[in-house]
Amino acid sequence: MKKAVLLALYGASAAAVFIPGMAAAQTTAAPAAPAAAPATEPGMQTATIIGSRRVNSSATETPLPVDFISISKSAEQGGQFDLAQILANISPSFNSTRQTGADGADLVDSAALRGLGSDQTLVLVNGKRRHTVALVNLFGARNRGNTGTDLNAIPVMAISNVQVLRDGAAAQYGSDAIAGVMDISLKKSLGCEASFGYSQYSVGDGKNYLPSAYCGIALGEKGVLGITVEYTDRGRSNRADPGNPRTIGDTKVTSPTVYLNGEVPNGGSDKLYFTLGTQQRKASSAAFARGGIGSDDIPSRNSAAMYPNGFVPYINGDINDIYGTIGYKWDIGEWRADLSQTYGFNELKYTTSNTLNASIANKDLLAGGKGISPTRFDAGGFSFSQATTNLDFSRFFDGFMNGVNVAFGAEYRRENYKIFAGEAGSYNDVDGVGFGGNAGSQGFPGFQPSDRTDKNRNSIAAYVDVETDVTNRFIVQTAMRGERYSDFGSTLTGKLAASYKVSDAVLMRGSLSTGFRAPSLQQVYFSSTFTDFISGKPMDVVLAPNGGAIANAAGIPKLKDETSKNYTFGLTYKPSNAFSMTADLYRIDIADRIVLSGRFDADNYPALGATLSALGVGQAQFFVNSVNTKTQGLDLTASHKTSLGSGRLSTYLGLNYSKTEVTKVQAPPSLRGYEDVLLSERERLFIEQGGPRMKATLAFNYDQGPWASEFKVIHYGSQTLGTFSGTAAGVPNAYYEPKTSADLSLTYAFNDTTKLTVGGNNVFNVKPTRQDPNETDNGFYYDSVQFGLGGASYFIKLWKKF
Repeated sequence: MKKAVLLALYGASAAAVFIPGMAAAQTTAAPAAPAAAPATEPGMQTATIIGSRRVNSSATETPLPVDFISISKSAEQGGQFDLAQILANISPSFNSTRQTGADGADLVDSAALRGLGSDQTLVLVNGKRRHTVALVNLFGARNRGNTGTDLNAIPVMAISNVQVLRDGAAAQYGSDAIAGVMDISLKKSLGCEASFGYSQYSVGDGKNYLPSAYCGIALGEKGVLGITVEYTDRGRSNRADPGNPRTIGDTKVTSPTVYLNGEVPNGGSDKLYFTLGTQQRKASSAAFARGGIGSDDIPSRNSAAMYPNGFVPYINGDINDIYGTIGYKWDIGEWRADLSQTYGFNELKYTTSNTLNASIANKDLLAGGKGISPTRFDAGGFSFSQATTNLDFSRFFDGFMNGVNVAFGAEYRRENYKIFAGEAGSYNDVDGVGFGGNAGSQGFPGFQPSDRTDKNRNSIAAYVDVETDVTNRFIVQTAMRGERYSDFGSTLTGKLAASYKVSDAVLMRGSLSTGFRAPSLQQVYFSSTFTDFISGKPMDVVLAPNGGAIANAAGIPKLKDETSKNYTFGLTYKPSNAFSMTADLYRIDIADRIVLSGRFDADNYPALGATLSALGVGQAQFFVNSVNTKTQGLDLTASHKTSLGSGRLSTYLGLNYSKTEVTKVQAPPSLRGYEDVLLSERERLFIEQGGPRMKATLAFNYDQGPWASEFKVIHYGSQTLGTFSGTAAGVPNAYYEPKTSADLSLTYAFNDTTKLTVGGNNVFNVKPTRQDPNETDNGFYYDSVQFGLGGASYFIKLWKKF
C-alpha cells in the first residue's frame, strides 16, 4: 500500500501526467522518485487514482489519461488565488474565463474540459460527486444554457491535489462525465500552515486580499481532522474608457469559507471519514449603463429626477454553498466496502442596487411627484440541492491471469430545484400600460410569482467495473452502468479501455465508451419572465419551462438525456527519469445536446406567434434537445529536467487542440423550417468556439539554493464568434486573434517553513482583440473569451508553516 501511495504522489509513470503546481510549473509525467519516501501521514495509507476502482490503485496502473495536479505550490506561491484560475493557467484542456456584463454568469466562474459545456464535466471531491450550482448561464460567451460546478467554493489551501481524467467516464461515474472527470482531493495531514496573498492590476484596481490557513490535528492515535479557513476580498475592476458610463471588469467578491476534512480509524482498515464545507459569497457585478437626459432611456429606463447623468445598475448575488460527506469503509472478508452519504446545496439570491423601476418613477411623476422610485430591490433567486447515497464493493483476485479487480455498487440520488419570486417592485408594471416607463428593476428584473417552482427528482444506478491484468504489460478495463431517472427514464452505458506496455519506455492506451448527461433540473424548470412593450402594448417575454403551458403549446417535447460516444487513443514515452511525453487523440460525438433556443415571436414564426399572443406572451424561448456535435482533438504533454549551473531547470509543455462542430440541427416537428431561429449562426458559434480551439502552456522552473523562479507562457488560439447583426446583414463575424500571455514569479525561502513570493500575471498586458462594442455579447470592445480583459497584474504572497 505504501508503494502505491508513493507512486501516486510522485507520478512515477508516464501513464499519468504529474503537475506539481502552478508556481513552480514543474509539470512532469514521470519525475524521478525521491531518495527516501516522505513520512506517511495519518489517513494517507491508501491512494485512489481517478478512473480506476482498484483497492491498491496507483498512477502506474490505469490505462486512461490522467493529469495529477499538485496544488500545494499554488497555495504557497501562486499568483492566482482561486481554483478555477489556477487550473486554467496549468491545464491546457481546462478552460475557465471570468465573464463581465453577463448577469449571473459574472458571479460564478464556469469551468469546462476539452471545449465542451461546463455541465459535461463531472466534479468529485474525495471521490464523491459534488453538486452543481443553481445558476443556468444565459448570457456571456461561455457555457450558455449550461449549469456547472463552482470550483471557487472550495478553498485552495484545503486541497492536496486535483486529478483530471481526460476521457469519457459516464459508465464509471454516471451523468455529466462526457468530457471527463475532475477529482479534488482534500488535505488530511498533520501540522499547520498559513498564507497571505495580495494582488492588483497594474492600473491600480481589482485589489485582491487572500488570508488563508490550514491546520491538521490528531484525532485519537491515528485519526486526523484538517481545518481550513479562508477569506477572499476582491475589488471591482473597470476597463471602460474615461467618460464611458459602463463598469466593465472583474466582479466585486467577498467570501468567507470554512472546510473540515478528516477520518477516524476504527481498528484494522475500518475507518469513518467526513468532509464538511461552507462558503458565504457576496458578489456584485455591473449591468449595462442607462443614459441620462437627452438619451432614449428617459423616461423608458431612467428618471431625470433620479439619475440625470445616467446610471449603472448593480446585480448583487448572495451565494450560499454547502457541501458535506460522511462515510464508512470496512472489510467484509476479502471485499472492501464503502458506504457514504453526500449532500450539496447551492443558493443564489439576487438584489439589484443603484437602480429604479421606471414605471414606478413614471407613475410618481404623473401623480405630481418628482418621478422617484426605490433604488434597491429584492429580485428573488433560486436554489439547488443534491443528496447522494453510495454503496461500493471492491476486491482484487490474484488467481486469474495476472490478477483482476472487481468492483460493483449502487447509487441513489435525490435532487431539488426551487425558484423564488422577488418583491413586486422588481418585476411589476405599476401603470399597467407601460407609458413612459419599463416594468421591473433596471439591470435585472426580478422573478415573478408565475416563475416560482419547487421540483424534485430521483435516480437510482448500479454499475460493475472489472480491471484485468492480462499480463504484466497488458491491462484491460471494462465497465457498465445502468441508471433510471424518475423524470425521463433509463439509460445504459459501457466502457472498454486498455493499455499495453510496448517497452519499458513506451506505453500505448485507448478506450471506447458510451456516455450520457441527464438534463439538469435547472434546464427543465428554469423560468424567467419580464415585460416588454410591443406596438405600445405590454407583452411578456418568457423563457418557458419544459412541460409548461407555453412550451406545450409551442410543441416543445420533453427533455431527454444527451448521449455520447467517446474514442481515445494515445501513447506515453518515458526513456528516462529526465524526460517524458504523452499524446492522446480523442473524438466525442454527442447526440441530442440541450441548447437554449432563440426567441420565437409573431415576426419570425407567425403561426407560433399567434399561439403565444393568445397566452399573453410576446416572445418565448426554450431549452430543447436539438443539436448533434462532433469534437475532435489532441492532448500533448512533455517534460524535462536537467541540471543547469548550480541549480535545476524543469521544463513543461502542455497543449490541447479541440475542434467542435455542429453536425446536425434537428428541430421538433412544430419548429421544422425554423432552424435558423432555433439555432442562429451566433448561437452555433458559441457552441463551436465558446472557448479557444487551441491552448498551450510552456513553463520553465529554475531552483537554486533558497531561490526559485518561474516563467510561464500561455498561448490561446484564435476564436470566431457571431455578432448581433449577423453575416446575413453584411456584418462579419468577430475574429479574435491568437494571443500569448506570460506569468513570472520569484520565490525566496528564508527557511523550510517561510517563503516569500513576488511576481506578475500577464506581465505583457495582453488584451483580447478589439471588436465593435455594438456587436459583442457584453457590449464592450473587449470581450472575455480566450482569457480575461483585466490586463497585467502583480502579486505578493507570504507562506508560513508552523
